[in-house]
Amino acid sequence: MNVLQLVLVAVVAAILGALLAASLMWSRRRRDRNDDDELTMATVLDRVVYGASTGIAVVDKFHDVILYNPRAEELGLVSRRLLDERAWIAACRVLEGGTTVELDLSRKNPHGRDRVAVRCLAKKLLDDDPRFVVLYAYDDSEQVRMEATRRDFVANVSHELKTPVGAMALLAEALLESVDDPESVRHFGQRVQSEATRLGNMVTELIALSRLQGAEKLPDLEEVDVDTVIEDALDRTRLTAENANIEINTDRPTGYQMLGDHPLLVTALTNLIENAIAYSPPGSPVTVSRSLRDGCVAIAVTDRGIGIERQYQERVFERFFRVDKARSRATGGTGLGLAIVKHVAANHHGDIVLWSKPGTGSTFTLLIPAHFEKPDNEPAATRHDTAVGQ
Repeated sequence: MNVLQLVLVAVVAAILGALLAASLMWSRRRRDRNDDDELTMATVLDRVVYGASTGIAVVDKFHDVILYNPRAEELGLVSRRLLDERAWIAACRVLEGGTTVELDLSRKNPHGRDRVAVRCLAKKLLDDDPRFVVLYAYDDSEQVRMEATRRDFVANVSHELKTPVGAMALLAEALLESVDDPESVRHFGQRVQSEATRLGNMVTELIALSRLQGAEKLPDLEEVDVDTVIEDALDRTRLTAENANIEINTDRPTGYQMLGDHPLLVTALTNLIENAIAYSPPGSPVTVSRSLRDGCVAIAVTDRGIGIERQYQERVFERFFRVDKARSRATGGTGLGLAIVKHVAANHHGDIVLWSKPGTGSTFTLLIPAHFEKPDNEPAATRHDTAVGQ
């Protein structure tokens, strides 16, 4: 074979190689297009059903579950590829009459005390094909919990408002019967004024709590001076402390800054101080201190009062919860102060922490993210102090 023939063979081989490569590329692209078409139609639909937050199951007239997703198992609609018996009875009603059936599949939560509230809807899969029934299971646990909370709240508010209103009615009756006795008029008049003040405070705090829980848009957070917040809260509680013979001690100003709403923070700290005064014996001190803790400003209110038993320490932040109901009513407490503190902290991306020991006292620490000014052309300095605690 001469040189020319060798060149021709090489050229032909190169052309065939190019054609083969092009054919393989075309085949790969065609296969990819087919895969894309399959992904769009079948795989995507399968993934949507598989990842749905609603439990979905399809059953036929022979009691065979032909399709279900993991959520259907989580909600108890399907277990070990078998349909819940209550759901199967509903499916039979759909197969017989073709009507949509709604049923309750609520069950006890295996991981807690609360029930899992499950609402199920059974209907024909296709209007013109009576062989299959599709069932949808919805988790209504949160909605049921919120409704129960709302009912409890309304019941608690009604009970708490009934007490001062009833007292005012009785005092007004006694006042009318004592018109000829100035001393009695003065005594009952002061009692009416006290109950009216308590009632007014409760309404004010209910409005504040409603605002904090989302009824109104909270103001934008701004730079707030910690020392000013503490000074304003002390001004509000000075008279209460004097009347209770309680001395309030504070540490030195620090100049710390935080992002927040000044009036709300003052309200939260005022509630903590008033709570400490109410549960402290006369002549004992209440201490307000400020420090930095893990990037937060920590404002701690410490008392030497009766303390709180461990089983009640989480519940004290609930609305209207009182460890000592008689003492709280005697001091004019509304049962909403610590609930407001909790929501103020949450709305400032902070927290409220309680340490308490019966017979020793309590420390409530309000934690709010600190704000540091950046020096010109320098990164923000990181400061760490040791929090004051018991």
